[in-house]
Amino acid sequence: MKNYKHIIQFLFCTLILVSCQEEDYEFGDIVAPSNINIEVKYIDEGTESAAPGLGSGLVEFSATADGATAYHFVIQGQTKLQTSGSVSHNFTNLGNNTYAVTVVAYGTGGASSSETIEIDVLALYEPPADLIEMLHGGTEKTWRIKAESKPHFGLGPVDGGTVAEWFSAEPNDKVGVGMYDDRYIFRADGTFTHITNGDVFGRVGLIDELGASGGSVDGADVLNLPYNDYTEQYTLTAPSDVETISLSGLGFIGYYAGGDHKYRIFSRNATEMVLSTTDGNNEFEWWFVLTSED
Repeated sequence: MKNYKHIIQFLFCTLILVSCQEEDYEFGDIVAPSNINIEVKYIDEGTESAAPGLGSGLVEFSATADGATAYHFVIQGQTKLQTSGSVSHNFTNLGNNTYAVTVVAYGTGGASSSETIEIDVLALYEPPADLIEMLHGGTEKTWRIKAESKPHFGLGPVDGGTVAEWFSAEPNDKVGVGMYDDRYIFRADGTFTHITNGDVFGRVGLIDELGASGGSVDGADVLNLPYNDYTEQYTLTAPSDVETISLSGLGFIGYYAGGDHKYRIFSRNATEMVLSTTDGNNEFEWWFVLTSED
């Protein structure tokens, strides 16, 4: 019996050693990116201009680095994560101002390197008083999707000039998907708060950018994706004389479609505005009608 006991103990120890050897993974060398290069383009009326720009305040940044897999851009206290290495930013402080822009390049195993540059940007746009009054009234205003109307949500061709030309949802057509109970608060200090009431609505694939899990897939839509309330920044600009609300980070309104998070104001009055944005696939223009609760 003692011999059998020793044999069993030997086999047990051997199995443990084999098991440990099978889980001995190799991750390769952890190397921080090097040779970070940052290119800057000033965009006015859709074309590139010389520094510090002609007054739009819109600047496009592109970064490259050896061994980089993702980039963080830190601009005016906002951090923007971009795997592509490209991002745009609207500078809205009036006049010619100097800003520090930092790019953090990430490599394998989370190793990172950074580079900071300074740029001069000219911003001349000052939002009209009636736009300011409509949006937050000098303090703050709460907005929602106008679910009871048609149109209130839909899509059309990119850069299309007609509201929801290809599809326009019927009144209350999207009840229970995670959109109608959302609230959007614009404040005079430039902050934007999205009250999600626990879940959101968006496009398959693109909504993955939020980093959340759950919800249910219905065709090309994701319904009721769990997502908490959050606060971002917003800026007002008017490229090509089109009033535009730009949200920082992953801020969005109504339906997550990715893209540049810029919402063009198609029309507006004291209590209602019609917005559109191009999705991250450059496939559709998404339309939203918002009404204020204040």
